[in-house]
Amino acid sequence: MQLTTRPGLLCAFALFFSFQAFSQHSVARRWNEQLLHAISTDLARPTVHARNLFHVSVAMYDAWAVYTDNADTYLLGKTVHGFHCTYHPVPTPADVRAEQEKAISYAVYRIMRHRFAESPAAQTIFKEMNALMDSLGYSRAITSTNYKCGGAEMGNYIATCILDYGLQDGSNEANGYANQYYEPVNPPMRMTLPGNPTILDLNRWQPLEFTQFVDQSGNPFGNIVTPFLSPEWGNVAPFSLQPEDATLYERDGHTYTIYHDPGPPPFLDTSAVGGMSEEYKWGHALVAIWSSLLDPADSVLLDISPASMGNNSGYPASIPELRDFYNLYYGGDDSPGRPLNPKTNQPYTPQIVHRGDFTRVIAEFWADGPSSETPPGHWFTILNYVNDQPGLVKRIRGTGPLCDDLEWDVKAYFALGGAMHDVAIAAWGIKGWYDSARPVSAIRGMAELGQSSDPGLPNFHPGGLPLIPGYIELIQAGDSLAGANSQYIGELKLKAWKGPDYVSDPKTDEAGVGWIRAANWWPYQRPTFVTPPFAGYISGHSTYSRAAAELLTELTGDPYFPGGLGEFYCPKNEYLVFEEGPSTDITLQWATYRDASDQCSLSRIYGGIHPPVDDIPGRLIGIKIGLEALDFAEQYFTKTTPPYAVSRFKLFPNPTTCVVQIEYEFEGNMPVQVLHSDGRLALSTTLNFINDQAILNLDALGAGVYIVTGQDNNGERLFQEKVIRL
Repeated sequence: MQLTTRPGLLCAFALFFSFQAFSQHSVARRWNEQLLHAISTDLARPTVHARNLFHVSVAMYDAWAVYTDNADTYLLGKTVHGFHCTYHPVPTPADVRAEQEKAISYAVYRIMRHRFAESPAAQTIFKEMNALMDSLGYSRAITSTNYKCGGAEMGNYIATCILDYGLQDGSNEANGYANQYYEPVNPPMRMTLPGNPTILDLNRWQPLEFTQFVDQSGNPFGNIVTPFLSPEWGNVAPFSLQPEDATLYERDGHTYTIYHDPGPPPFLDTSAVGGMSEEYKWGHALVAIWSSLLDPADSVLLDISPASMGNNSGYPASIPELRDFYNLYYGGDDSPGRPLNPKTNQPYTPQIVHRGDFTRVIAEFWADGPSSETPPGHWFTILNYVNDQPGLVKRIRGTGPLCDDLEWDVKAYFALGGAMHDVAIAAWGIKGWYDSARPVSAIRGMAELGQSSDPGLPNFHPGGLPLIPGYIELIQAGDSLAGANSQYIGELKLKAWKGPDYVSDPKTDEAGVGWIRAANWWPYQRPTFVTPPFAGYISGHSTYSRAAAELLTELTGDPYFPGGLGEFYCPKNEYLVFEEGPSTDITLQWATYRDASDQCSLSRIYGGIHPPVDDIPGRLIGIKIGLEALDFAEQYFTKTTPPYAVSRFKLFPNPTTCVVQIEYEFEGNMPVQVLHSDGRLALSTTLNFINDQAILNLDALGAGVYIVTGQDNNGERLFQEKVIRL
């Protein structure tokens, strides 16, 4: 099987659609593709759109489940993270499928009308949504939320509940998702100037200043300093992430919630050579060296088929072990590939290509921009591609009852949407707290300091780049980079992709690889974008991709793509956007979802977006989230009692000046603890629940942010909620 693009479209999975007739897809699939297209034209906000994908998937799932006897709804009729969506059961309709399809359509339509009202492409998005509603025969004039009247009203009511829930989930949607307290410690770096002379801390994130910024979706902004996207997103209410997975940190009096805390990355010591500082230098040196592998004139040939790539058996368990996992000079890792396709029992056919073509193609394929549905949406398009393959048997975990297309789609979207939402919360919570620098800041900043390899050589500094012959060297007298007045002698130079200054017309020009001043190093990106506007550690791409790969593996009951092979075709000199290429036709190939995920992770290093230390923690956390999300979603498929996180629970008023009322399905005495935001015990008491209600007095506590935790008599946590004492 092979993925292809439509004529004129250049972006990977973001732009392909199955050649199966659109009308033959389920109504859930049709609305999912409508959402993905809207995301691709909206502002490039991975966190926000992971949340949009989740909320729309919840809407579709609840609109289907409410008319299904053997499935349970997620929000409709439930209390989730303190928000209650009232619902009283209605009689089963005569035509269940018709009401499900109608409710799904109205629910998604109303959510999208609200969420994309301020989009730069709102007019086009609304026009296409209206056309889909009209083609389905549904009146857009029905706005009633009286769900007893039928599917249209049910869909409108579900949308209202989800939109109201979203206004109190911690995302700050009401204020345009604006940051509430995060502030960068570094002044911005001007990309029109060489070097990075103004950075104050090479261990912290640095905004970039542009005269013309264009985000990953292709939206122009003019002169701008890029703000950090969603540094406080760890505080957003999750899907399956549990309180015991969370660590609360405090900085400048504000709380950062971190799920699956991986610990800090290595920090650069600018006062001495040695220790973990050398791992920081090694990781960014690797990024610079891999930049030299983007050379279309590279004579190295690779077999990029599953016969030679993929099938990793494990990952580094510590930061020093990263050196043994990644190939510093050759690129990639040492994954052995697979001798046979288990679906055909035939060997995978080798595909020999130039390394410089392969590295550039995967850097761009997985970059998700421009005109992209962002990384979480990318994996929805992969799911849709898998769903279209005739070899897929639509059984949950490969063993459950056979699902029709609609049931499969709503369940798969619900689980994947929950996983992508949780990844955004976990990864961006980590990004916001650890606040690490991107390679463009680190490489230019270290080059500004000098070289750290030899005190006997010119331009020595403990925090500088390491010298690596053939890749990172000092500019000598007589060097073509020495400058007209020899002003650059003693500076560092890199053998790397030469950057956008060497590309006048991306349709015909190639920047190529050569020696450049380290002060002029660029990631493999457009000059109007350069690098994503948020911290690097941990890699969102690695976390999203591995969570999705694990979920798809378990959802389908098979680690392999249907037929044992997934493919994407990249035509010669038509695929790349940043420059001309590839020089030959290339077909990206993966045997398993995990192989595709691993390739995505490597691509971000080739693209100059992440050092290795950002990658592996993302993969490991993604494994946990993908598996947990499917387990959590499956409870609703089978009407199993869900965990405490979505049990009937409400705490109000919040903020409070003295007392709060807690509503929870519990009778009798319950031990309750109140913790400071840093985890210290502030208050321990026992509450008496009568008719599922109890009063907690906070009068003895000072103003601040606290965590209220309820336990059963065995010490198991029943609920946990943040409360603000005024």
